[in-house]
Amino acid sequence: MTAPRPRGEHPRKKPSAERAARRLGTLARKWGYLISTTAYLPHTPEEIERELGVLVATVFDAVVSDPPDLDAAATAGGKLVELRCVGTDSLRRSLEVLGKALLREPELHHVEGLAERVVLVLGALSSGYGEMLREDIQKRQEGLSRALLKVEQETRQKQVITRAQFEEVFAGSASGVALTELDGRVLRANAALAKTLNRTPAEIGALSLFDLVHPEDVEQLRDGYRELVAGKLHRLRTGRRLVGKDGEPMWATFAASVIRDAVGAPRQLITIVDDDTEVSLLQRRLSHQALHDVLTGLPNRQFFSTRLETLLRDADQSRGVTLFHLDLDGFSQINGGLGQELGDRVLRGVAAKLKTIFDEEKALVARLGGDEFGVLVQNAAGTPGVLTLVRRVTHELAEPEYVDGQRGVAVSAAIGVVHRPPRDITPVELLRASDLTLRRVQRAGSQWGLFDRELDRRDRHDFGLAAGMAGAWENGDVEVCYRPLVSAAGGAVQGVEARLQWNHPSEGQLAHETCVRLATETGLALPLGTWLLRTAAERLLGSGSELPLTVELTPQQAADPELVGEVRGVLESTGLAPAAIRPGFPAAALLAESGDAADNLKVLAEIGVLAELHGVGDVTCLTEFPARTVRLAPALVARRTHPLVEPSLTALIEAAHRAGAQVGVAGVENAEQADWWRERGADRFSGPAFTELPTL
Repeated sequence: MTAPRPRGEHPRKKPSAERAARRLGTLARKWGYLISTTAYLPHTPEEIERELGVLVATVFDAVVSDPPDLDAAATAGGKLVELRCVGTDSLRRSLEVLGKALLREPELHHVEGLAERVVLVLGALSSGYGEMLREDIQKRQEGLSRALLKVEQETRQKQVITRAQFEEVFAGSASGVALTELDGRVLRANAALAKTLNRTPAEIGALSLFDLVHPEDVEQLRDGYRELVAGKLHRLRTGRRLVGKDGEPMWATFAASVIRDAVGAPRQLITIVDDDTEVSLLQRRLSHQALHDVLTGLPNRQFFSTRLETLLRDADQSRGVTLFHLDLDGFSQINGGLGQELGDRVLRGVAAKLKTIFDEEKALVARLGGDEFGVLVQNAAGTPGVLTLVRRVTHELAEPEYVDGQRGVAVSAAIGVVHRPPRDITPVELLRASDLTLRRVQRAGSQWGLFDRELDRRDRHDFGLAAGMAGAWENGDVEVCYRPLVSAAGGAVQGVEARLQWNHPSEGQLAHETCVRLATETGLALPLGTWLLRTAAERLLGSGSELPLTVELTPQQAADPELVGEVRGVLESTGLAPAAIRPGFPAAALLAESGDAADNLKVLAEIGVLAELHGVGDVTCLTEFPARTVRLAPALVARRTHPLVEPSLTALIEAAHRAGAQVGVAGVENAEQADWWRERGADRFSGPAFTELPTL
């Protein structure tokens, strides 16, 4: 800052640069604070203070210059605009802070005409500020005008493109398109819609969209369009029937939207119409196929299950319904012997016969899958009794049907009947009850049977146990236990028999026979039997015992092609002698037609494994399969004192001895029974009467 020469002959001393810098810095800081409250400044406070410090020095230099440097002051005013100090009060605050600072500056008190100089400088600053602000505004307006012009040009171009695209879609669309007023009057219709309706676009243009819709669907479509125009729907999509020029109705899908103006007011409607006649027919056909059996044309299990709930609800409360669940006997033999094509003919014949039998009843006949059929009868006053209907079914099925023109094929069926179940039973429970009844009939070898609540409860209990057996085995709840095989003569332990035991958390200990029965029902018989054999042999080896190990085989295990390999594997892994393991073959399995069990027994004998015969009830198997040990059938043992059984038992034991075999008896409960069997020549006992077991 340069001070003017003061009055008098002697020049005034200049202030030090340090004091001048402090005053300038203080003023710049105050100016920056005041001006920052008037406008948004895109700079940090430090940057503003630095820039304003330069302007303060410029203004002070302009005041003390002789004459005052008004150009520099105008430049400083323009700089304020460049710094974006362009708020409403920015200039006023700047003039106030600068004017007061200049007039109060001690170093300027002796400058001649100070006030006039300050006014001139601040006026020049204001002028520069105004000129720069005007130029800035003009530049911004020019930029805005160019931007608006560009937007307008782009908008027009987009409108042209959009219009062209719309015209292309409108004219070339394979779907029908109609542009209508809000009340439905057609403004334009494309060729696809005209072709669908067998009309010309001009004919459609003279009508309302609702004139093209089936009369029964008009009001529903109007309601949909009203909601669309009112803004309750963003887009309307619905299926309705169109009416062509020939009056033939056709299914179509309507997809409608509102065309709005710039302020959002609805102006027109555009509707896309797709002809769904063929699709609708295809859907109905597919739906029918999904719910009906392709081979017989009967409803399938899904349809049958779905309808059960309605039929149960609608049935006469006093008479209820009756469900017949049929499973054809030996149908696999028909398929295997005659071929699948003739087997299919048999199934179609059974379906036709069932429909005929129940034609006069209010009944639903269905194929539940494979060779199973279901019939639900809604009982009425004239509905025949269950026995009568069962007899009709068995009689009709027994009539031979000449499926190939030469061979007459007749079938029979096991039938489970659920008569008048509770009205509140669910379809799932009803089908489950009929299925359990059918399986019980098949196990008993009967032709038909009625649902029995107590037997059903027992079956469900057993099936529940069977279903949980695999998990129990995996968790270690199924274990191997042993029972001694005792000599009838001296009571010495001659061997041990491996058995299964299930330690059930709620049922307690389930015996070997129960475990085998449940495993057979769930397909675990083979893997569980193999595990029993291997585990028992490894434990026997680990105990150091030299007693032979007996393992009773199930019929499935006895006929298993892998049995010999499994036994060989156990012998190799344990190092036991072949004579140390004695598998017990069921006598009935050895006499089966397949001969698989018999082959296994012979091969095992060749490698030195001494098999036993279990469940022996007559001498037949002794003539075919010589064995060192036989075990009498449990049914004979249970009826030992019967007048007709006792003599045959004695003769059977004598015949076994003549064949060179010892006779074992299982299930001996006490000493009295042991004496009874000993008197008749039995050689080996096992059962509750003999519990002392060597350590294994």
